[in-house]
This record gives sequence, C-alpha cells and structure tokens, in this order.
Amino acid sequence: MSDNRKLKVFLPLLFALVLALGMYLGHKMPAARNSDSAIFFANKRGSLQEVMDLLKYKYVDTLDLGDAQEEAIEGLLSHLDPHSIYIPPAKVQAVNEDLDGNFEGIGVEFNIIRDTVNIMNVISGGPSDLAGVLTGDKILLVDDTIQVAGKNITNDKIRKLLRGPRNSIVKATMLRGSKKVDVNIKRGVIPLYSVDAAYMTAPGTGYIKINKFSATTYTEFVQAVRKLQKEGMDKLIIDLRQNGGGLLDAATRIADELLDGNKLIVYTQGKSSPRQDYKCSKPGLFEKGGLTILVDEGSASASEVLSGAIQDWDRGEIIGRRTFGKGLVQEPFDLSNGGTLRLTIARYYLPSGRSIQKSYQNGREAYDEDITNRFNHGEFLNRDSIRPVDTIKYETAGGKTVYAGGGIMPDVFLPFDTTRYSPFLTELYTRNIFGDFIYEYYTANAASFKQYKDAPAFNQQFQVDNSLLNAFKAHAEAAKVSTAKMNAKDETEIRTRIKALLARQLWRSEGFYMVSNTDDPVILKAVEEVKKLK
Repeated sequence: MSDNRKLKVFLPLLFALVLALGMYLGHKMPAARNSDSAIFFANKRGSLQEVMDLLKYKYVDTLDLGDAQEEAIEGLLSHLDPHSIYIPPAKVQAVNEDLDGNFEGIGVEFNIIRDTVNIMNVISGGPSDLAGVLTGDKILLVDDTIQVAGKNITNDKIRKLLRGPRNSIVKATMLRGSKKVDVNIKRGVIPLYSVDAAYMTAPGTGYIKINKFSATTYTEFVQAVRKLQKEGMDKLIIDLRQNGGGLLDAATRIADELLDGNKLIVYTQGKSSPRQDYKCSKPGLFEKGGLTILVDEGSASASEVLSGAIQDWDRGEIIGRRTFGKGLVQEPFDLSNGGTLRLTIARYYLPSGRSIQKSYQNGREAYDEDITNRFNHGEFLNRDSIRPVDTIKYETAGGKTVYAGGGIMPDVFLPFDTTRYSPFLTELYTRNIFGDFIYEYYTANAASFKQYKDAPAFNQQFQVDNSLLNAFKAHAEAAKVSTAKMNAKDETEIRTRIKALLARQLWRSEGFYMVSNTDDPVILKAVEEVKKLK
C-alpha cells in the first residue's frame, strides 16, 4: 500500500480517536460538567485542533481537512447508537425547516418534466398566488439572467434560486401557453403542514392524519379537533402510519388533549440526564370519546410516545402493525463549523415503565435491516409471527400485558396487503407515470373542475370514466410502459389513484386522503373498531 493510501485510511481513525479523547477529557473537566454547552474545551486548544494545525501547516501534501474532520466525526458516531448523528452545515437549514414547520420562499410545488421546470401547484394565499403565478406555468428565467431549463437543471438548484429571505424579490419569466410572462414575487414564510388531513370519515367519526411532529403540529391538531367537533365528531381516528416522529413537545401536548387529570405521558432518563416527567397539565379537548390510533413499522419516536401513552392508560385502541422501536432522546449541539451534532442523551419510558427502544447491540447494519427481517419472517402478515423481543412484561392501567423493547405492539393487528402493488403498478410509480399524466390532464382541463365546490363533493360526484382511463393508458404506452399486463385489481387501483391525485391538485393533501382512504381496509377497520369504544 502506498503512503498516500495508508494516510487516507489512517486519518479518519486518528481523528476519531483524538476526538473521543478530547470529548472524554472535556467531560471530566469541571467547566464541562457545570455547563450544558461546554462539550469541548472553552479556552484551551485541544489535541484535535493541534493535530489539525500540524496537518494544515506541516503535512507534505495539501489536504481537505474539512472533509477529513467530518469523516472522523462520523467514524466516532458509528460506534454509538444509530440515532446519534452528525448533520453537515449544508444540511442543517433543511433539517431545521422541517422541524420548525416553515421555510422562506415563493410558495409553489414544481416538477422537472423534459428538462423544464413546471409549476405543479400554487399555495393558496402564498407569495406566488398573490403575484399571479398559475398551475401549468413553466419557469424559463430567474432574475433576468439565470436560465432554468436544460439537462443540467436539478431540484436542488431550483430550490436554492427560489428560496431566500422573506420580503426579498425574485423575478421570474414564465411560459404560459405560448406567451412569456414576467412576474415579481415577494418571498414570504411558507408553512410546512404536519397535519395532512382532518375530515369526517363516517357519521360522528373524525379522521386526522399527522405526517410528523414539528413546532406547529400541536396548533394544527387543536384546530383540526375543533373543526371536527363543530361537525359532530364524538369519535376520533388519528393516523400515525409512516410518521417517523419529530419533537417530543408536540407529542406530549397532543397527548394532554386526549388524557385526563395529571397522568404521566412519558419520562426521559439517562446516565447524565436526571429523570424528567411529562404529565398532563390542563383539561383536554378530547378526553372522552372513542379513540383509535393507526400505526405501522414506519411509526417511530414521538409517534410511539403518543400511541404508547394512549395504550398504557387504556384510553384508546392501537391498530395496525408493530411500530419501529425508537425510544432514544437526542439533543442538538451546534458545532463551530456550522454543523450540528444530535447526540443521544436519554431514553423514553412510557407510563407503565417500559422502554420501546429496540436493540442496537449487533451494530448499525443489523439495526437498519430490522424492518426487512420482520417482513421476511412473516410479521407483516401474521400477528403470531411477532416475537416479543424483551422478556420483561409490563401492565397497562387496566391490567393488559404489554412488552418493553421493539416498538408498540398493536391491540388490533392488520396485515400488510402484499397483493396491492403488482410489478406493473410499481413500474408506473417508479417511472412517475401518474405524476406526469395528472399534471398534463389537469392543466388541460382545469376549468371543468370548477363545478366541484369542495373535496367531499368531488369525492362523491367525480368518477374516473373509461375515456379518462384510456387517456392514462395511452400516456403510459407513450412512455414505453406496456399496459397489456394490467389486471382488474390494477385497474381499480389506477382509477383510485388518478382520482386521489386530481383531488390533491385541487385541495392538496386533504383531498388526496379523503379519496384514497375511501376504500382503504385499514381505515374501514378503524371505523368499525372505534364504534365499539366509548
């Protein structure tokens, strides 16, 4: 092995060892123990910096020390739990925007079709809407000189051009039909909604879909509950499927609206983090009434805190499949290079005393393969294949047995439908045949949709007739996807998908879920089960 290759292999390990030593010594110093922010030496140049300086000024070749240092940090973290992560400076803003629940931009959804940026949707009341941008417009130029068409254009490049500080102006030249239109758009704060849908899915039964737990989730949830209560809701379905979590505060505040008294919701505790209890503190909006929570293997972290608290107090029924099993608490620490270290500092413990964190003792690779292994040994299809991963049993407030470790076990198990997505449908999705077709069809027929006053009316009245289905098939054939292999079940799924995506075009995610949930067996089962609950 050459000297350069040896150095390339050795450097990340060297940096990791030095960084670990620096963190250990820093923790032992009084200043570090007495201040939450004092992770590294505050006033003394540490060993890691000494090594970096020597490499910078003395090493024979030029090194990209920034990349080497990031590799060293990631190398060190790879020996910890899977959720202690390093976020590079370039990604910090996007991550924070997701948790903050907003970003600053122009308020459009776009897609790149045939090397051209097409406006797929304009957020109602947003900056682009106020400037007169329309769905179907194509962006040609930004700020007079920057061309945004061609083979080298990417989604990231467009986002960087369109996002920016609020009240700043972006000038865009659009192609509308055959005419060029210049628009000046004043950037503003664009919400990233975490409540996708809130509507009455059956008489007296409300449905709320939460996609994540951000800084705005609690407010969105309260608004949704109040709206549904005005419409006669006395039973509630909360959909947390594929909700990977987010902010603990959002989950505990929502739990407070569902649980009465001063019940314990969750507590956190770690080696260097004293126990902290999160309890109900005020009267809630929905403390009485039938309640079900939908979960699956993609429901994690804050989703498990909320569903676990409801299960432990026997407040409602958990429906679906075993959740992910993330019960670790991360605290973000800003680093001097602009990056962020999200370090695990404690564990979540549910009211019964159980932790739902699955094991990571066999390394990150085994941890990452856990969901695939569950599918392979039949857990997605049969409740009897679920293996309690912790021998310690706990009891809910009503005496029901629950287990620690490995996620939340549902009260009502529903198998995964392995027949729903055929190879043909999978090809349609992966090739984005649906997205391209819906965009072209909607922009060509936008006026015809004005007859539907709202999403419920559209859901009841609009049908995907044979002519629309044939137009879709012709579009797929033109994109080199043969429809000869389409069977009757595929056809039903395609009709539903087309209708749901058209509803999304008109009423965003709420329209989409209102249509797609109509024949969803999980929703139908939840409606049936919640009727039994008081």
